[in-house]
Amino acid sequence: MAELFSDEYFMQLALKEAQKAYDLGEVPVGAIVVSNNKIIGKGHNLTEQLNDVTAHAEMQAITAAANYLGAKYLVDCTLYVTLEPCVMCGGALFWSQISKVVFGATDDKRGCSKLGNIYHPKTEVVGGILETNCAELMKSFFKSKR
Repeated sequence: MAELFSDEYFMQLALKEAQKAYDLGEVPVGAIVVSNNKIIGKGHNLTEQLNDVTAHAEMQAITAAANYLGAKYLVDCTLYVTLEPCVMCGGALFWSQISKVVFGATDDKRGCSKLGNIYHPKTEVVGGILETNCAELMKSFFKSKR
């Protein structure tokens, strides 16, 4: 089946999730999980709101998608996230066996690509989608905190 929507289209939706985090005073990362061009999970950082260091956008989206599917594996699903996943989220994505990870901005400090490919062997990874938009939201957030 041909893709109905582009990676850029879905990354725009992930950016809307990131804006929700920004508005809550959270590090502005947003994520959505898509299956057959349908959003089945979404999330944004909630670590401050929930006092939970594991409440990253990806974790929220993975959990929502698994609940939607009624299954723990996210085969034939794509995660769109505004910032390259950290090692914790990369591990969760490995265990979920997600088919594709698409991220916006790279995370030079905490991104899991620092360790090589930690994703499932069948997971395709694409970076740099709307990278400037994603990076600008992060820069704006941290500039406002200084």
